[in-house]
Amino acid sequence: MKAYNNDQTVEMEHPVVDEAEWIKARTDLLKKEKELTRLRDELSKLRRDLPWQKVDKVYIFEGADGPVSLSELFEGRSQLIVQHFMMAPGWKEGCVGCSFMADNVDSGLVHLLNHDVSYVAISRAPYKEIVPFRERMGWSFKWVSSFNTDFNFDYHVSATEEDIARNEMMYNYENVPVSEKELPGMSVFYKDEHGDIYHTYSTYGRGAETVLGTYNMLDMTPKGRNEKDGEGNLTDWVKHHDKYQHQAPEAHSCCSH
Repeated sequence: MKAYNNDQTVEMEHPVVDEAEWIKARTDLLKKEKELTRLRDELSKLRRDLPWQKVDKVYIFEGADGPVSLSELFEGRSQLIVQHFMMAPGWKEGCVGCSFMADNVDSGLVHLLNHDVSYVAISRAPYKEIVPFRERMGWSFKWVSSFNTDFNFDYHVSATEEDIARNEMMYNYENVPVSEKELPGMSVFYKDEHGDIYHTYSTYGRGAETVLGTYNMLDMTPKGRNEKDGEGNLTDWVKHHDKYQHQAPEAHSCCSH
């Protein structure tokens, strides 16, 4: 059986069967898929049932309109998702993996905003350094700088000077060597009717794959994610979306002439 990869024909070895045998194999897999769906629903409930941590510290970020508090980032909604976007002071562009995540989120942003959920990316780079890259990427979500705050350090996505000195930082709920000063993650917050804010959830590393719809589609294909090292290192193939050879086609109306 032949397949195509980067415009080149390659051989793929795979069993080929008749329809009856294929349906049997597919229904066997369907049982596993349904089991996973039930487990995912159970896990989602456990996530919602986690205890909350009150946020008493005041964080003032820098955004398009100047200083903005964590409370103001909710923009009148009760729930806030934060993408800890890897972009440190001095970087000309954001992390390719975080950009991949942002591409997946931005297309569905309108649905979140109309379902009581605000979304914001937060990076340590000063806001004036974020702006050119954000404009280049064309994203619509809010993006602010935590440059003058402890936010990134408090949520364990940036290494402190002490972390670097001892070559160890807390990440994904365990101490790990400092291989990078900036790391990815997502955090979720809730604001009650009194204005009190609570940290309800954070996830790091592969935990953030939940929002990567592109991965879900690739996982349905014969070659899957097709990542070179076999360990989920997406930077082997993912690029900033304006660097791909084949760009997304422009939208056309079915009524156009």
